[in-house]
Amino acid sequence: MASDTQRILARAAREVLPGQIVNLGIGLPTRLFHHLPDDLEVLVHSENGVLGCRPRREGEPPDHDMIDAGGAYITTRPGASVFDSATSFAMIRRSRVDITFMGAFEVDAAGNLANWKIPGKFSPGIGGAMELAQKVRRLVVLCSHNDKQGNPKILARCRLPLTASGCVSRIITDKAVMDVTAEGLAVVEIAEGLDPADLEAATEAPLLIDRSRLGRF
Repeated sequence: MASDTQRILARAAREVLPGQIVNLGIGLPTRLFHHLPDDLEVLVHSENGVLGCRPRREGEPPDHDMIDAGGAYITTRPGASVFDSATSFAMIRRSRVDITFMGAFEVDAAGNLANWKIPGKFSPGIGGAMELAQKVRRLVVLCSHNDKQGNPKILARCRLPLTASGCVSRIITDKAVMDVTAEGLAVVEIAEGLDPADLEAATEAPLLIDRSRLGRF
């Protein structure tokens, strides 16, 4: 049986469409690299100035000049380009990036995202997440449904400092796939073997669940 993380990543890979420019946020989203089919024609964007990234394969020697925004070694696919960070952020600000995947400490029913700061803990700063969250055409959050203490991360309203407001389109967790709508969080799919009542019990935000149309993943 797949782990919770593998379940999230396998489901997230289905969100990526041929021809898209894709940005993968630091943490769990960078692991999505390894779940994209080799024959899927997409360009992965890194905000430090690379378009056309691909992960370094096992045994492949690192190029110390090629890293992504999280500091991990990468390589490039044929047709890739390298440019300065000003050009990279111009792409983001002009909404040239089709979809970004980000982690979250909290995300809420209004599509607000908090993923950069926990009060009392060190943070290097909000970085490019704020720009991406505001300007990318579609933002998909990838995170565990609950934290290590079992507390919900899908809230009625975020309590941590926001990265951006009203920016999230879809949330994919180990328990469900949810869309942010004007009426609230609509559950599109639920994990195999999980009852909708258990999902609601694990979630602070109210959920819209149509059992007749509910998919499984």
